[in-house]
Amino acid sequence: MANDDPTTTPASALASVQATIARAAALADRKPEAVTLIAISKTKSAAEIAPLLAAGQRVFGENRVQEAQDKWPALRESFPDITLHLVGQLQSNKAEDAVALFDTIHSVDRPSLIAALARAMERQGRRPACFLQVNIGDEAQKGGCPIGDLPALLDAARAADLPIAGLMAVPPAGTEAAPYFALLAKLAGDHGLAGLSMGMSGDYETAVMLGATHVRIGSALFGARA
Repeated sequence: MANDDPTTTPASALASVQATIARAAALADRKPEAVTLIAISKTKSAAEIAPLLAAGQRVFGENRVQEAQDKWPALRESFPDITLHLVGQLQSNKAEDAVALFDTIHSVDRPSLIAALARAMERQGRRPACFLQVNIGDEAQKGGCPIGDLPALLDAARAADLPIAGLMAVPPAGTEAAPYFALLAKLAGDHGLAGLSMGMSGDYETAVMLGATHVRIGSALFGARA
């Protein structure tokens, strides 16, 4: 749900999202600290991000490598404890830059990208955690590997010694998300993976109740995007 109330401050929006996560976690007999809140700061300037940093948020997500390169190195000089997640699609030719900048990459979805990331990690001696992205709704326009290809992709990632954190997915827009979240959780369990990157501003409460370990929240913190 977007935060469009003009009286809402970034600090109060953050507190509200944190409270919702805690409530959903309690209903599922989970601990709130088991859920990482990623503030999705794509299209937001350093000035727009600063109030959330002041409120204590330290985990942020970006969609594009270039945009992240333009704003995060300077912010990290002031806040060295920032953790940065890449949640958008990644081209193989940007693997070097992604490995250099991000702590976690959520969109690993094909063998060629696995190979490029493995080479970049080897060269840099830096090993960001990786989520394998599943095209959970079988949508032609979306990134992610088909469900049927997941075992082979996971084998390739393990053979390349990628640090695999878990699975990521984005359910089809305008549908009930719960069945897709439950399916992703089952796939992760079947393959012995603990991490589940799922849930955004409109459905993160459901995602937490179904096992999300990472939720990606943009508009509920920053307001609706232009």
